[in-house]
Amino acid sequence: MNWLFPLSKGSGPLPPLNSLQQQRQRQIESLKAAHSSLAEIQKDVEYRIPFTVNNSTISVNILLPPQFPQEKPVVSVYPPVGHHLVDSNNGTMVTSPLITNFGMHSDLGKVIQSLLDEFWKSPPVLTSGPTGFPYNMYKPSGMPPYPTQSFHYGPRPVGPTPPPMPHAGVEGAHGHGPPWAAAPVYGLITDLPLPVPTADSQAGLNGHMYKMPEIPETFPELSEMSVSQLKDMSEQEDVLLELFVCLPQLKQVTTDKEELVNSIVDMAKKNLQLEPQLEGTRQEMLFKYEQLTQNKSAFETKMQRQHDISESCSLSALQARLKVAAHQAEEESEETAESFLEGKTDIDDFLANFMEKRTLCHSRRAKEEKLQQSINTHGQFPSSH
Repeated sequence: MNWLFPLSKGSGPLPPLNSLQQQRQRQIESLKAAHSSLAEIQKDVEYRIPFTVNNSTISVNILLPPQFPQEKPVVSVYPPVGHHLVDSNNGTMVTSPLITNFGMHSDLGKVIQSLLDEFWKSPPVLTSGPTGFPYNMYKPSGMPPYPTQSFHYGPRPVGPTPPPMPHAGVEGAHGHGPPWAAAPVYGLITDLPLPVPTADSQAGLNGHMYKMPEIPETFPELSEMSVSQLKDMSEQEDVLLELFVCLPQLKQVTTDKEELVNSIVDMAKKNLQLEPQLEGTRQEMLFKYEQLTQNKSAFETKMQRQHDISESCSLSALQARLKVAAHQAEEESEETAESFLEGKTDIDDFLANFMEKRTLCHSRRAKEEKLQQSINTHGQFPSSH
C-alpha cells in the first residue's frame, strides 16, 4: 500500500501542465459543469453521480485512466443492474458505444448525460448482489491502480532537497535518483462511507447534491513521522486505515451520514404518528365522496324530470296535442252526419251533436294556428314578462 505516499514536493515552482493534462482538466470541468450532483472520490481520477429511478438509487462511477482522454474512461454502475448498455456478465461495467468509442474530441459531460438520459428512458433493473459499496470494483482486472493527476505530496526527506522526479515507471534523464525518489503507485481506498446528501446542499440531480469536504494539500500527522515510520505504515493496512478513520474529513462524511439517517428515522416516526389522523381524514373524505355521488344521482334525476316536463309544456307539444284533438273532433262530427243520413239519429239530436263537434273542431284549429304564429315569433319557450 505504498500508494499513499507520493513524490516529495520540490522547493521550486510547480511544472506547467502539458497538452494532455490540459485536455484532461477540460474534460473534468465539462463533467462538473454538466452534473451538479457529482461527487469527487479521488481528485482528477474518480467521480460518482447518484441518480434515482423506480425508487432505487444507483451510482454511476467514472474512473479516468492515467492517459485520459487518450484512453477511454471506465464507467460502471452499482448496485449491479440488468440493462442493454451494461455488461450482462457482471451487471456493472457500462458497454455503451458512447464509452467504447470515446476519443480525444469527445465531451465527457455530454457522454455521461446521454448515458443518464438512456437510463431514464429505459430504466435498469436491479439484480441480486452485495449490499455494501465496493470502492475498488471499478478497476478492471490486470490494471494497476491509477496515480493521481494532481500534485504530489509526502514527507520531505532529511537532507538536501532532491531534484523533481518523474511519475511511476519512468526514470530520470540520467536513469538514476536517490532512494526516496522511487515513484509510488496509487490505489483506491476500500470500505469508506459513501457520500450522502445534506440538508443545506443545493439541489442537483434527483433534487440533492453532497459536497465532499476539502482535502488539504498536506497532512501534519504524516509530516511529523520519519521515513521509516511512513514505510512501516504503508505496509500495515490496519494502521493506515486507522489513520484514515481519524481524519477530520472522513469524520465529517460519517457525521453527515449519521445525521441524515437520524433525520430519516425522525421523519418516519412523524409519519407513523400522523398515520391514524390521516386514516380518519381518508375515511371522512370517502364518506363525503359517497354523499356527493348520491346527491349527484338525485340531482341528475330531477334534472331529467324537469327536462321532460319542459318538453311536455312546450308550444310545439301543445300544438301537436291541439292538432290531434281537432282531428278527433272533426271525425266525431262526420260520424254524427253519417248516422243522421242513415236514419239512425233524428234531426234534433243531429243538430245538437253536429254543431257541438264542428264548433270544438274549429276552435281547436284556431288555437293551433295561433300557437304556430307564436312559435314563429317567439320560439319554443317564450320568456315570461
